[in-house]
Amino acid sequence: MIEIENNKYNLIENYKDGFDLDALKEKYTEYFEPYDYIIGDWSYGKLRLKGFCTKLNRMCNKINDIKFKDDYIKNLCSYECKYFILEKVKNK
Repeated sequence: MIEIENNKYNLIENYKDGFDLDALKEKYTEYFEPYDYIIGDWSYGKLRLKGFCTKLNRMCNKINDIKFKDDYIKNLCSYECKYFILEKVKNK
Protein backbone atom coordinates (compact mmCIF):
# COMPACT_ATOMS: atom_id res chain seq x y z
CA MET A 1 0.00 0.00 0.00
CA ILE A 2 1.23 3.46 -0.95
CA GLU A 3 0.06 6.62 0.82
CA ILE A 4 0.32 10.00 -0.88
CA GLU A 5 -1.23 13.14 0.62
CA ASN A 6 -3.73 11.14 2.73
CA ASN A 7 -4.78 8.97 -0.23
CA LYS A 8 -4.01 5.26 -0.32
CA TYR A 9 -3.22 3.28 -3.45
CA ASN A 10 -2.34 -0.27 -4.38
CA LEU A 11 0.33 -0.83 -7.01
CA ILE A 12 -1.45 -3.18 -9.41
CA GLU A 13 1.04 -3.15 -12.28
CA ASN A 14 4.74 -2.28 -12.37
CA TYR A 15 5.91 -2.81 -15.95
CA LYS A 16 9.71 -2.86 -16.32
CA ASP A 17 10.03 -1.67 -12.72
CA GLY A 18 8.58 1.73 -13.63
CA PHE A 19 7.35 2.65 -10.15
CA ASP A 20 9.40 5.30 -8.34
CA LEU A 21 7.83 6.62 -5.14
CA ASP A 22 10.01 9.74 -4.94
CA ALA A 23 9.22 10.75 -8.54
CA LEU A 24 5.53 10.10 -7.92
CA LYS A 25 5.51 12.30 -4.82
CA GLU A 26 7.14 15.12 -6.82
CA LYS A 27 4.50 14.95 -9.58
CA TYR A 28 1.39 14.12 -7.56
CA THR A 29 -1.06 16.97 -6.90
CA GLU A 30 -4.61 17.19 -5.57
CA TYR A 31 -5.74 17.08 -9.21
CA PHE A 32 -5.46 13.26 -9.08
CA GLU A 33 -7.57 12.78 -5.94
CA PRO A 34 -10.95 12.17 -7.68
CA TYR A 35 -9.52 9.50 -10.01
CA ASP A 36 -9.81 5.77 -9.29
CA TYR A 37 -6.50 4.92 -11.00
CA ILE A 38 -3.28 6.69 -11.85
CA ILE A 39 -1.02 5.56 -14.66
CA GLY A 40 2.55 6.78 -14.55
CA ASP A 41 4.72 6.33 -17.63
CA TRP A 42 8.29 7.32 -18.37
CA SER A 43 9.20 9.20 -21.53
CA TYR A 44 12.64 10.72 -22.15
CA GLY A 45 13.51 10.23 -18.49
CA LYS A 46 10.46 12.12 -17.22
CA LEU A 47 7.46 10.75 -15.37
CA ARG A 48 4.02 11.53 -16.78
CA LEU A 49 0.83 10.90 -14.79
CA LYS A 50 -2.72 10.42 -16.05
CA GLY A 51 -5.87 9.78 -14.04
CA PHE A 52 -8.40 7.12 -15.00
CA CYS A 53 -11.88 6.23 -13.70
CA THR A 54 -14.31 3.36 -13.49
CA LYS A 55 -17.78 3.71 -14.96
CA LEU A 56 -19.15 4.40 -11.47
CA ASN A 57 -17.14 7.63 -11.19
CA ARG A 58 -19.09 10.67 -12.41
CA MET A 59 -15.91 11.97 -14.07
CA CYS A 60 -15.67 8.93 -16.33
CA ASN A 61 -15.62 9.51 -20.08
CA LYS A 62 -13.96 7.84 -23.04
CA ILE A 63 -10.55 9.47 -22.58
CA ASN A 64 -10.19 8.45 -18.93
CA ASP A 65 -12.14 5.18 -18.73
CA ILE A 66 -9.83 2.56 -17.21
CA LYS A 67 -11.08 -0.06 -19.65
CA PHE A 68 -9.14 1.85 -22.35
CA LYS A 69 -5.85 1.83 -20.42
CA ASP A 70 -4.21 -0.56 -22.89
CA ASP A 71 -5.05 1.80 -25.78
CA TYR A 72 -3.57 4.71 -23.82
CA ILE A 73 -0.35 2.81 -23.10
CA LYS A 74 -0.04 1.53 -26.68
CA ASN A 75 -0.93 4.75 -28.52
CA LEU A 76 0.02 7.64 -26.23
CA CYS A 77 3.06 6.39 -24.33
CA SER A 78 6.57 5.84 -25.64
CA TYR A 79 7.06 2.41 -27.21
CA GLU A 80 7.87 -0.22 -24.56
CA CYS A 81 8.27 2.44 -21.87
CA LYS A 82 8.37 1.71 -18.17
CA TYR A 83 5.04 2.36 -16.47
CA PHE A 84 2.97 1.61 -13.40
CA ILE A 85 -0.70 1.58 -12.47
CA LEU A 86 -2.04 2.57 -9.06
CA GLU A 87 -5.55 1.74 -7.90
CA LYS A 88 -7.07 4.01 -5.26
CA VAL A 89 -8.17 2.30 -2.06
CA LYS A 90 -11.74 3.31 -1.32
CA ASN A 91 -12.72 4.28 2.20
CA LYS A 92 -15.43 2.03 3.54
